[in-house]
Amino acid sequence: MNAISLTPLDLTIAASLLVADALASIVLKLNLHWKIAVSATRMVLQLAAIGFILRWVFQLGHPAVTGLIVMVMVLIAAREASARPERHLKRAGGFWIGLSAISLSTVLTALFALTTALRPKPWYDAHYAIPLAGILLGNILNATSLALDSFLGSISREKAAIEARLCLGTGFWPTITPYVRDAIRRALVPIINQMSAAGVVTLPGIMTGQILAGLDPIEAVKYQILLMFLLSGGSGLAAAITAYLAAWRLTDPRERLRLDRLKNA
Repeated sequence: MNAISLTPLDLTIAASLLVADALASIVLKLNLHWKIAVSATRMVLQLAAIGFILRWVFQLGHPAVTGLIVMVMVLIAAREASARPERHLKRAGGFWIGLSAISLSTVLTALFALTTALRPKPWYDAHYAIPLAGILLGNILNATSLALDSFLGSISREKAAIEARLCLGTGFWPTITPYVRDAIRRALVPIINQMSAAGVVTLPGIMTGQILAGLDPIEAVKYQILLMFLLSGGSGLAAAITAYLAAWRLTDPRERLRLDRLKNA
């Protein structure tokens, strides 16, 4: 591939667009210029740091280091997923649900891809494992967060209706299943929209980056299709695990609705 090497000057010129945004914020009194500056600075520092870390990890090529990097990424993703919903479970319940859903979905989906379609040698090659885990985590995090937010919000709003059905003798799981399904459905909407628009409305970022790096467009398309399949499968698995674990957390052996396990319930 004939990749075009970017210089600091190239990046500085591109950064002028952010300066224009900041100036527009000042002129229009949007009060966003400091947020733009801070977020852009954080982005540059974070990406530069991960670039040097990944260069070291790739050179080292040790599976334990690769696993450690992925573990840290999963922990951060679990924290983000549990922090986004409007309602929160007590005793860090959201974090543990997010950690379970994200780690299991990411590991299973990544292992599936590494041992079937990609097949690097060795299969845990950091050049493949870490970028793959990173792209999976972004979508799985969103699916987990949306499923958790949708389920907890629906249960809080429909408390009276749920408890009425329970009092009439309906079991907890038959009562709660429609809300579980709705949470999973809402979590999958973004990835469905991505698949529907890919190639028609937008050129996905991974595909665009590969083409800019010099890869043949047909090969870039193949990789993008593979990734969309993986993202869809991983997101669906994460959403289902999240919704069912959240439902399990809000009941007890007597099949009562335990909204006391929600903060500010």
